[in-house]
Amino acid sequence: MRIWHTALALFIGGPALAAPSALAADIAKWRDSHAEAVVTQLADMIAIDSVAASPAGLQRQADMLVAALAARGFKAQLLDGKGGPPVVFGALATPGARRTVVFYAHYDGQPVVAAQWATPPFDPVMRDAAGKSVAWRGAKLDPEWRLYGRGAGDDKAAIAAFLAGFDAVRASGRKPSVNIKVVWEGEEEAGSPHLESVLAGNRALLAGDLWLIGDGPVHQSRRPLVSFGARGVMGLEMTIYGPGRALHDGHYGNWAPNPAAMAANLVAAMRDDDGNILIPGFADDVRPLSAAEAAAIAALPPVEAELKRSLALGRSEGKDGLTLSTMRPALNVRGLGAGQTGAAAANAIPTQAVVSLDFRLVPGQTPVGVRRKVETFLTARGWTITDREPDSAARAASHRLVRLGWEMGYPALRADMTTPVARAVIAAAQSATAAPVGVLPMMGGSVPLHMFDTVFGAPIIGLPIANHDNNQHAANENLRLQNLWDGIGAYAAIIGGLDW
Repeated sequence: MRIWHTALALFIGGPALAAPSALAADIAKWRDSHAEAVVTQLADMIAIDSVAASPAGLQRQADMLVAALAARGFKAQLLDGKGGPPVVFGALATPGARRTVVFYAHYDGQPVVAAQWATPPFDPVMRDAAGKSVAWRGAKLDPEWRLYGRGAGDDKAAIAAFLAGFDAVRASGRKPSVNIKVVWEGEEEAGSPHLESVLAGNRALLAGDLWLIGDGPVHQSRRPLVSFGARGVMGLEMTIYGPGRALHDGHYGNWAPNPAAMAANLVAAMRDDDGNILIPGFADDVRPLSAAEAAAIAALPPVEAELKRSLALGRSEGKDGLTLSTMRPALNVRGLGAGQTGAAAANAIPTQAVVSLDFRLVPGQTPVGVRRKVETFLTARGWTITDREPDSAARAASHRLVRLGWEMGYPALRADMTTPVARAVIAAAQSATAAPVGVLPMMGGSVPLHMFDTVFGAPIIGLPIANHDNNQHAANENLRLQNLWDGIGAYAAIIGGLDW
């Protein structure tokens, strides 16, 4: 624990905070002289529509990445995706290296609704800090400029940073300090349904001493970040049924049950206004934070006041603050649908209401356990549960009927932050920057880290680089150039300086 507390002084910018290393200085010089080429590489990746709706785009992206690795001397190949897109694999041995680090990222992006974007999502555009489009080729790149396009921050930035970081280390005349393996998958945004079978089927090929996960944003303070886990996730669509046909709400209101009102009441019974989950026993299995994890969270700078201002929020849920709130399980209402609103509104009782939820899981919880507790809760409140569209007889036989459509989910993972490899990764990341590196026990978002743990049992540590306000999973996704520069430095530090 004395070692841990000494290291913690580095994280919070205490007196022991060291200047960037000589490697970091060389990387910065290389980056400055190759900035346009680095951004061009990322822009070329963004221009490929590697989303689930475009299998051809996923294949093009995978082919491009295999070629990029092969051009750098990696033994590169596409692994059979076992029903999903191919997995990009590359390996490069370093004579004398004692450790092997596996770098993971994903090359697929979230689905797009092009009409919601200011510019086409696969036509990368650079904008300045005021949001104005700028001609960047041949120009001096401002670190506050942002490159817009699907996948810019989630997660092609990590791939571009890895490739550039590797190039920079090699150009400095140094060799990697570790053996390198690369695993880039193409269906993370769909929940990685085939990844575990790919990992298990290639266990020996993919084995390493550390999995480094290049996904997610940095801290909201813009500090560089090392993370040690991610929450799990499980989705649920609830359809609540009312009358077999829409009814005039003057003639039948107060008599015919209204599914929209029933849905609202049900959501209110499941969570309160502060985000507390009201389902009995829901958090009974939750593993508490360790002393080291609590100390790391306390060391992060406060960001809530600025976030509330920038997001036009009059309040936040609960009193724990942002980071502690994301260490708890969450029940998020991601959508509600019933009847019509605005000019299309009709004075009618709708026939059904749909509530779309996602549960964010924390260590100790499992998707099976969450499902059991939710269904027990519904049954105890008098709901009849079905998993198929009911006919008229089924609707008439129940006074409260709900159809549940469960999505595939996975559990959380929160790794030990006090191990030698954890300290080494933090030290390497800190060597790349003069800014204090934040340490996060677990990201609030979800990545299927449990698969790597299940198959390999090796340490798993996150090295996110994207800006926190990158519109991840939304329209106008973007990457701030300074985050790319910082990411190149961080990846170069791991590639060229990691040792434990």
